[in-house]
Amino acid sequence: MKHNRIAYALIVALAGSIAVTGCKKKEEPVAATPPAATEPAPAPVEPAAAPAPAASVTVGNAAAADKSVAAMSSFGANDKIIVSVKTDASVPVDATINARLTYQDGQVAGDQTTTIKADAAGTTNIEFSNANPWPTGKYKVDVTLNGTPVGMTQEIEVK
Repeated sequence: MKHNRIAYALIVALAGSIAVTGCKKKEEPVAATPPAATEPAPAPVEPAAAPAPAASVTVGNAAAADKSVAAMSSFGANDKIIVSVKTDASVPVDATINARLTYQDGQVAGDQTTTIKADAAGTTNIEFSNANPWPTGKYKVDVTLNGTPVGMTQEIEVK
């Protein structure tokens, strides 16, 4: 019983000290005399951001006649993995598309590069297949267009 009174007293003392410390008025610093006026420094110039590639990425296991792919996030161990990159006419001629498939431990499971003739809108598919079943686990798919990332890293899982 006496033990509970001591614990209660300690809790009340702690709460009181926190309240007093939290309510303490902050002192305002004394203003120093301002420095003599000088010529203002030029505003920093921000580098122009590179325009985002005009492309979108879909990952699936089967391509339609128009090369479109239905998005999937779960694959079978024997499935082929298709990375479909749809570009528009603003993509420069001879653009390079790179797709990298990385296993959950950081090991590169596939890395392919292709050059496209982008004189009009189109879709380019990059296929990853494995002679043996894919190891089960999580994979990341990263795509770049002329070295610039396209979209966000996509995560897929082989079950």
